[in-house]
Amino acid sequence: MLYLWVKAAHLIFVIALMAGLLVYPRYKIHQLSSQPGEPLFETMKDASNRLKTIILNPSITLVWILGLWMLFLNPGLLQQGWMHAKLALVLAISGLHGYFIGLGKKVDRVTGTVQAKQLRMLNEVPFILMIGVVILVIVKPFV
Repeated sequence: MLYLWVKAAHLIFVIALMAGLLVYPRYKIHQLSSQPGEPLFETMKDASNRLKTIILNPSITLVWILGLWMLFLNPGLLQQGWMHAKLALVLAISGLHGYFIGLGKKVDRVTGTVQAKQLRMLNEVPFILMIGVVILVIVKPFV
């Protein structure tokens, strides 16, 4: 029974993480369309920082803690090929989270090295990775 509660909590925070990863770059795109000191720039900067602090960072931490807890409760999952592929995609999503946060800091500092087009392209990557994770977890193609 504990395993099911941990699994449910894990899924809740995966959903929160994915929602945040899909919104965060959009906030930064809007921020890039204005200048520091302008209301839109400051509003998007504040909104993205709150999103990072309240949703993204706690969610990624809890996804990992709860995911590792599930593996501890059910170590047989590590014998499944699909789980290895899923973990690889989760590592990619985690790396993308860190990359997004780094890009966001550059936008906040107005370094000029981040382009809106780059963020628009990257905005689709979390969703594509999540499709892979869902297929692996539901279909379990590599048993």
